[in-house]
Amino acid sequence: MDAILLAKALVLGIVEGLTEFLPVSSTGHLIVAGDLLGFNDEKGTIFEIVIQTGAMLAIVWEYRARFARVLTGCARDAAARRFALNLAIAFLPAAVLGLAVGSHIKAALFKPLPVAIAFIAGAFVILWAERRDHRIRVETVDDMRWDDALKVGIAQAFALIPGTSRSGATIIGGLLFGLSRKAATEFSFFLAVPTLVAAGAWDFYQNRALFDAADFNLFAVGAAAAFVSAFACVRWLLRYIASHDFTPFAWYRIAFGVVVLGTAYTGLVDWSHP
Repeated sequence: MDAILLAKALVLGIVEGLTEFLPVSSTGHLIVAGDLLGFNDEKGTIFEIVIQTGAMLAIVWEYRARFARVLTGCARDAAARRFALNLAIAFLPAAVLGLAVGSHIKAALFKPLPVAIAFIAGAFVILWAERRDHRIRVETVDDMRWDDALKVGIAQAFALIPGTSRSGATIIGGLLFGLSRKAATEFSFFLAVPTLVAAGAWDFYQNRALFDAADFNLFAVGAAAAFVSAFACVRWLLRYIASHDFTPFAWYRIAFGVVVLGTAYTGLVDWSHP
């Protein structure tokens, strides 16, 4: 296996893990990073499925006791059933829209320049949301009703636009709909599991012919890097939200978007190649 290719896998795995659960768009970062590294061909598409799975497993591990209680307690525990139902309800809007228009969105918008524009637009949404008066109705994930879950699910559907950020849409949406910062963040984590599993399974089915056993080392390095970095990021974010808001992420998004647009305008980087 080419050492340079493994190094690219390591870098992209770390990028995925560090950005999947922050309101900064992992997909946007991977599109831009893959473009810079020349890892945006068909193999790159398959690779993204693998590293997103690695990042998702970090959530499963971090909340393994919670997921185990839900899986074993749905038959007898009303709280476990409500939690599972809320996840299912929140998952549906993005799943339905993704099946309906996902391929069209990928064809039109999965490019660095549209991503940069979405980065900046999403930043202003975060800044606006953080300047509003937060009226908290839902302190914990267990306090959520089905309509709270549906609203967060509708917010997640906006993340079909690359650069929007699935985590950003669900967390900021949750804040706007009356969830506490901790409840919005944790529900975003939990919702990532069915969302990423479903998206990965669908992409795997569509691209199954492209998987090659010879790429095992490549996939293993990327998935392991995504798992470790995502686990560290989730732990950090839970501590961070205890005393901070998401405004710094908005300014980061603006800076990121401006750099991509600026390098495109000046010709410093050619973002037009496939």
